[in-house]
Amino acid sequence: MPAEVGQPAPDFSLYDTDRNVRTLQEFRGKTVVLAFFPGAFTGVCTTEACTLRDSISEFDGMNAQVLGITVDGPFAQKEWSTQNSVNYPFLSDFNRQAVNAYDVALPGLAGMEGYVAANRAVIVVDPQGTVQYRWTAPAPVNEPDYAEVKAAVQSCA
Repeated sequence: MPAEVGQPAPDFSLYDTDRNVRTLQEFRGKTVVLAFFPGAFTGVCTTEACTLRDSISEFDGMNAQVLGITVDGPFAQKEWSTQNSVNYPFLSDFNRQAVNAYDVALPGLAGMEGYVAANRAVIVVDPQGTVQYRWTAPAPVNEPDYAEVKAAVQSCA
């Protein structure tokens, strides 16, 4: 069952780009923006990552933490984050724990049978740990409505 609006957000334990385990629970008390990306080093993902990067002061001002999540390994994520000066954590969901818990798994990305990536999705979790907003891309090439995401974050303040 996907984490729907009004339901508790599933916790996770994922490695960040420095191979430290991070959990959703550690951000309790802040609004959390979970941004799921199909893959590092791809065009639309880089555009979205950089758009969120450029908006980080707005999110900080709303007591919000952005977390990027892909199924890529932390080594690739670190290089991608460095190349793009990403200023928020990226988490490696290589075992598909979060993409399955949030029902954003994308099988067969780019026609690769057996490969499961994350679909592009944004989930906003309020400071108490409840899902307040959920958007899943109809296709991985679609970006979220950033103004809508910010409005959802603002509504949690």
